Amino acid sequence: MIKKHTCQNGLRIVLEEIPTVRSVAIGVWIGAGSRNEVPDNNGISHFLEHMFFKGTKNKSAREIAESFDSIGGQVNAFTSKEYTCYYAKVLDNHAEYALHTLSDMFFNSSFDEEEMGKEKNVVYEEIKMYEDTPDDIVHDLLSKAIYEQHPLGYPILGTEDTLSTFNKEKLKQYMHDMYTPEQVVVSVAGNVDESFIKEVEKLFGSYKGGKGPAERVQPSFHYNKLARKKDTEQAHLCLGFDGLQIGHSDIYNLIVLNNIVGGSMSSRLFQEVREQRGLAYSVFSYHSAYQDSGMVTIYGGTGANQLDQLFDTVHHTLEDLKAEGITSKELTNSKEQLKGNLMLSLESTNSRMSRNGKNELLLKRHRTLDEIVEEIDGVTMEKVNRIAKDIFTDDYAVSLISPDGSLPKNIK
Repeated sequence: MIKKHTCQNGLRIVLEEIPTVRSVAIGVWIGAGSRNEVPDNNGISHFLEHMFFKGTKNKSAREIAESFDSIGGQVNAFTSKEYTCYYAKVLDNHAEYALHTLSDMFFNSSFDEEEMGKEKNVVYEEIKMYEDTPDDIVHDLLSKAIYEQHPLGYPILGTEDTLSTFNKEKLKQYMHDMYTPEQVVVSVAGNVDESFIKEVEKLFGSYKGGKGPAERVQPSFHYNKLARKKDTEQAHLCLGFDGLQIGHSDIYNLIVLNNIVGGSMSSRLFQEVREQRGLAYSVFSYHSAYQDSGMVTIYGGTGANQLDQLFDTVHHTLEDLKAEGITSKELTNSKEQLKGNLMLSLESTNSRMSRNGKNELLLKRHRTLDEIVEEIDGVTMEKVNRIAKDIFTDDYAVSLISPDGSLPKNIK
């Protein structure tokens, strides 16, 4: 059972007690990511996440790391397009200690200028590493093709130019404006009881924030074709289709469809592109759901001389799917895979903490396991076939990174 509590300042706490485990996962979820940035401060959400680990008024960066190592715990963070999360997983008898350390990082980070200079260099190297990974950056290039100048098209890491402008004042102001109590959820899952909510409230329940994020602007979906010439061994191709927003009534129909198209080893793309034709080592599809939009991405990497054949194979696979529909076996297998993944994730306190934190932050509601299984079971062949025709139209965006930067000949 998930317990929810809203503090006087608007911050939300969700707690799921799991008495059968010996661990506790605690996550501080903030509704601020690269979507909340402007061109001049692109990357600040991600850099702020880094600086939380670089020392507070009470602990140095080394002491923060040692504080979790010394109790056999884990601490980490990540930034996405629409949110940031700082989290820890520890043994249950260290839960309060972990909570206090996360609170110290959240409220008392010093943003020391010397540490900031060193961490900027770390992120510069992260950007360079990313640039050296074309099968990663081709996905960012697709976001740019689809969302153009909208913040959803910004890279999460930012750029070296924007990073160079960040200082203590900018970080503090961004945090003051964006990390408002109404935008924060503290999610706890593991062997702790309801009284732990009071411990969270003592630390997080009274602070005040600034103006909060600006009103969200819904993006338009553009069908641009962007290619970059890069000295690579493979051509990396992405196709992007207009998807669904998080919480959409058709979301499980699309998730089942994605599994069938390219979400598993038995998917049509994996079997046709890799197993039957040997065109790629890596080929897959996925759906990205945002608060007011979404995108379905198909990725494949192959030798530049096989790029046309790869695109044609993907295109024909999608056309066959729309013309013939899915099979009853594909439907059953996909639904069972979804339910299996869901059940297996419940064995991890980290997964439960993440699921609860994200649901509260983005949807403000929590469905029981039975309700989710009922939704999955409610997916039918007719619904999946309908959404396949709705999604996989002749309108799509393309991104490509290849040795010559030439798009496949048959791309419209």
